[in-house]
This record gives sequence, C-alpha cells and structure tokens, in this order.
Amino acid sequence: MITSDAWKGQRFAVLGLARSGRATVEALLASGAEVLAWDAKPEAREPFVGRVALADPLEADLTGYAGVVVSPGVPLNTHPIKTYADKFGVPVIGDIELFAQARSGLPPHKVAGITGTNGKSTTTALTHHILKTAGVPTTMGGNIGLPILEQDPLPEGGVYVLELSSYQIDLTFSLDCDVAVLLNITPDHLDRYESFEAYAASKFRLLAMQSRGHNSIARFADARLLGKFADGSIASILEDVLQNRGIEPSEQAEWPSLQGPHNLENASAAIETCDILGLTGAQIRSGLRTYPGLQHRMERIGTVDGALYVNDSKGTNTAATAPALAAFENIHWIVGGLAKEPGLAECEAELPHVKAAYIIGKSGADFAELLEGRVPVTRSETLAQAVADAAAAAQPGDTVLLSPACASFDQFRDFEQRGDVFRAAVQSLPGFEPV
Repeated sequence: MITSDAWKGQRFAVLGLARSGRATVEALLASGAEVLAWDAKPEAREPFVGRVALADPLEADLTGYAGVVVSPGVPLNTHPIKTYADKFGVPVIGDIELFAQARSGLPPHKVAGITGTNGKSTTTALTHHILKTAGVPTTMGGNIGLPILEQDPLPEGGVYVLELSSYQIDLTFSLDCDVAVLLNITPDHLDRYESFEAYAASKFRLLAMQSRGHNSIARFADARLLGKFADGSIASILEDVLQNRGIEPSEQAEWPSLQGPHNLENASAAIETCDILGLTGAQIRSGLRTYPGLQHRMERIGTVDGALYVNDSKGTNTAATAPALAAFENIHWIVGGLAKEPGLAECEAELPHVKAAYIIGKSGADFAELLEGRVPVTRSETLAQAVADAAAAAQPGDTVLLSPACASFDQFRDFEQRGDVFRAAVQSLPGFEPV
C-alpha cells in the first residue's frame, strides 16, 4: 500500500468504509496516523473494531484534525459534514488528495490524470495499456480499478494513470498532474451542482492545479469556454492530436476495440498523453492495436456464424449509444430498459446503420413506436429472448449490438449485470467463437 511519513502522528476522520474508505484507513494506520472512522453499516465497521476510534465525525470534536476523508459518493452540496468540518477549520478531502500528499515520499514518478463527462474509463485503461505494453511500470486507479492507496508504490520511472470524476476532484487540492486530460464536458450530475457552469468548473480544476511546465490536454471549445489552465502549463488541443502525431484517422480500423467516433477521441487523448510521456509512435501504435477494451463498453464478445456480438451495456442514454451505432454497419440493435429521456435524440441520425431492432424492458413499447416503419422491429421483451431473436436473423458480416440507450434498473441490478447476462447468452449460442 501507499503510505506517508507526513501522516504520522496526525489525526484523521474517515467517513464511509466501502472500498476506498477501507484502503484509506489501512494506509493511515500503517503510516502511524490516529484514525476516527465511521460507516452507517455495522458490518462495514466490524473489521476496525479495536483498531480505530469508531464514532460519527458529525458528533466528534474535530479540533486539531488534519482532515476528514470522505467517499466521492458523499454529496457535499447536501451532506452536513462539510459545514460541520468548516466550523473546526478542517478540510474535507478524498483519497486522491492523500495520494497527492504522499507523492513526495514515493520513488520518482509521473501522474496522468484523466477527467471528462464521457470516455474517462476507456481513455484511462487505454493509456495504462499502451504504457504497460511499452514496458513502462504503471498502474491505474482513482475511479477505476483498485483504490490508489491500496496499491503498491511504483518503482522509479513509473506512471500512475488516474481516472478522476468531478466528485473526486472536488475533494482534491494539491494533485499536480504531469499530464492532465479533460476529454469533454456535457451536462451531467446536475443534482450535485448548482449549474452546468459549476460542474464544468469542477472538472477544469484538474488542469488549474498543475504547475508550470506540466502538460494539459483539452478540446478547443472547452478550453475557450473555461480558459483556466494553470499559469505556464503547456496546452495540447485534442482535435489536433492525430495530425500533429502523424497518425491517420483511417488507422482506427486497425484498433478493433476502439471503434466509433467517440473512441477516436479517446484514442487521441491517450496518444497525446503517451507521446508527452516519451513513448515512440511505434510503441503507441502497438498499444492501440492490442488494447482489449473494457467490459460493457464496446466489448467484442465473439462471433456466431460470421456475425459479431458487441456488449455496450454502458450505453445507458441516447448520447452514449449514438457513437456505438455509428461504429458499425448492418446492426441488430438491442434497445430498451428504463429510459432516461424521451425519444431517440442523438440515435436518430444513426438509424441508417440499423438493420433491425429488438426491443426489451420497461420502455420497450415507446421504442417500438418510435422505430416501427423505419426499421424492422421485434418486441423481444427480455434480453435473453432478444439475443435469440437477433441470432436467428443475423447474417455473416452483421453486428448484434447491445447498447440499450437506457438504464438497467427495470430488469437488472446494474449495467454490469445486464452486460454479463448478454455475454452469457451469446456464449451459449451454437457456433460461438470468442474474438
């Protein structure tokens, strides 16, 4: 785990003992800190009985504490912990801020921080993969993988690749990324922010925390809108990356797990990040070609009788599904669930790519009404039936795509379970071959 002498003898409160909270407590204890910890669930507190003081920080005297460490899931705009800690002059921070504080004691390294409304996970995993393929010591954390404090420190020359949500950035004040990436900003999570502008400003703080000479990457429009790069940082424009790095957009055809216009942007961010970190064009291209993709995000499951099956269960709204539809031709589209908005929105323009649609879930009737007369529609109702229906109709060269444009909660626990059910159904089809 990652520890720091700076925490020795200091007092911290930790609110929330899920994955990152547990890792935080262990790292603080191993560093010689005194810890007050709390979780509303007794089973979450049980591993720490006799090891830390167990009490709600909202009922504690926080005088002299170095920080209150909270989960990113704690809504600072409504939860009383921020107002309470302010009374004692105690900062409310997250585990990423603790990592930032620990950096001076780690072997010499670099940090790439990646944020944005969409594409964070893919860009983080892709950057990590390219670095790893090139032989660079690397790990990824933050909003992906294991909690960063739970991981072992990298050796000298290593690169920490961090996916960072706006919630995590809100709890971070000294993370000076060697490379900071802002992929895009679209309205999201507005229940946590007073306005879109406040949400966007939260994202841009990742770049504002950088020191002179460090590199930032952002879209031109976002950079013009917000314009809060750190003084003396070196800015790259995302739209110009491929041209500047001598990579033709047509090369995307050689990156099987990075199809679609959204993944071209994700790849551009990873390419620029890895170029800044010193990788050669050949090393970057090798990583792009061999990147396996993330589960439930344009995940190529396999083929059946020449038709490709793709799991994009993470497509939980029309804006997320539209790029997936744009990535393939002759699509058998499995769509429906718990709709987040009416209509087809951005998917409308991609209907020429759809050969047939298979409707599932609570919103099935609405999607059927929108699509009938435009593409052949089968009212499959369940995901398993949709897979069977699509398999019966798909021809060699077609793509069966689960990208539901809806949340999953009408029929599944989450989008991961939905994707797992899809994968299992596909793998059980006669003639299945993995890719």
